[in-house]
Amino acid sequence: MSLRAETAATAALGARLRRFTPAERWVHRTTAALMGLCVLTAACLYVPQLAVLVGRRALVVRVHECAGLALPVPALLGLASRAFRADLRFLNRFGPHDGIWLRAALRRDRRPAERPAGKFNAGQKVYAAWIAGATLVMLGTGLLMWFTHLAPLMWRTSATFVHDWLALTMGVVLAGHIGMALADPEARRGLRTGTVSRDWADREHPLWRP
Repeated sequence: MSLRAETAATAALGARLRRFTPAERWVHRTTAALMGLCVLTAACLYVPQLAVLVGRRALVVRVHECAGLALPVPALLGLASRAFRADLRFLNRFGPHDGIWLRAALRRDRRPAERPAGKFNAGQKVYAAWIAGATLVMLGTGLLMWFTHLAPLMWRTSATFVHDWLALTMGVVLAGHIGMALADPEARRGLRTGTVSRDWADREHPLWRP
């Protein structure tokens, strides 16, 4: 490699910042795959046209149950990673700048100066908290529906109602999450490669100091 090419490569590397470790990317990808499997099998169970097209309802139910039970596993294994635990702390802490970000988002004000954010913006924090809580509720109601001897009929009926409607809500929220990701190629690159450009970080997460 020539000196000029080597210098250019070093400069390009220096222009990118490490955002996620391999362990964090593995947790996200595995969780996304399991969540996608839950949504897909749920659709095959509740949409008549898909149910007829796929058939084998007992198998679909079993895959749905196993994917749901496995959903928390990647995050639990990820706790062995120091970087993942640090990111959980970032996601779990709200500061004054997060209120500013949310108010700007409600006004649809996309000016970077009006949307201060650390490593994660307020929208990502709200989404992470909501999806974590919803997943736990889905797991609990799913267990009541699966193990029918655990609770009386009224509890199981209520669990079915909550499970079905929360599943629909999660589908809408996940669609919004995917839509936001599709609109930000650099954020997707960060999850795919672990690094982001310095310009993007300065613009979208000005309070983040890696």
